Amino acid sequence: MNPNLAFSAEVSQAIQQHKPMVALESTLITHGLPYPANRETALQMEQAVRDIGAVPATIAIINGSIRVGLSEQEIESLARAPAGTVRKCSRRDLPIATGLRENAATTVAGTMIIAHMAGIQVFATGGIGGVHRGHPFDVSADLIELGRTPVAVVCSGAKSILDLPLTMEVLETQGVPVIGMGIRTLPAFYSRSSGLGVDACVDTPQQAAQIIRAAHRLEAKHGILVAVPVPADKAFDEQEAEAAIAQATREADEQKVQGKLVTPFVLRRVAEITEGRSMSANLALLINNARVGAQIAAALKS
Repeated sequence: MNPNLAFSAEVSQAIQQHKPMVALESTLITHGLPYPANRETALQMEQAVRDIGAVPATIAIINGSIRVGLSEQEIESLARAPAGTVRKCSRRDLPIATGLRENAATTVAGTMIIAHMAGIQVFATGGIGGVHRGHPFDVSADLIELGRTPVAVVCSGAKSILDLPLTMEVLETQGVPVIGMGIRTLPAFYSRSSGLGVDACVDTPQQAAQIIRAAHRLEAKHGILVAVPVPADKAFDEQEAEAAIAQATREADEQKVQGKLVTPFVLRRVAEITEGRSMSANLALLINNARVGAQIAAALKS
């Protein structure tokens, strides 16, 4: 086991017994959702993984210690943490958070790095970061990490508040295969399709596992994006979702919201504009992606 990591008892046992594992991020707890939805969603995602027979490994940094697997009490503490007291931790923040013994929640990029250190091949999340609308030089570190860390990321595409065509261009440049799970176009987070084609379509977790195994045999240094659409009963009409996102993005520009504050601002405004329906879609896709991630992790062990 990596000496830089602290494993929960459940994860330690899974490693020893070669059980399938799924990494889960922690920024949805501290930055993505309000209390108590953040705590409940994190626990439901973990349970969705367990229901398939895999082991969840929610990742965060507690007092400078990189934790792979959190207790319910640790999830509760992060969920209740006052705004601004927990660092949002990507690649650049890892040495700061650990060196200064801070509390930090890992982003997609941060979680990928730690999952790879822990030997976990599959990571499930909601949506990855991407290229911001109207700001083509504002490129999420998630896209760069996907180009250099060999972890399979199960998600519902990039958040639809972003510029999806430019995001796909960056993924192509980084050499990241985008695989649709039962869909031939990239999901658009709240909507089941963005209209943008994927590199391959698979119908089963076993087929996704075949691609991941092939990447490992080839000693590929990049990640693989497995795109899963939001459950149909929670999906948004594309035009309705786009109208809400356009309004929220315009308001962010007018209020001069910048940098890492843009995404949480826009997500919050979209939830307000849609009277909570976007939140319901978000929660549904998070839990569904955890379930699919566990199915893929189990297939990798079979």
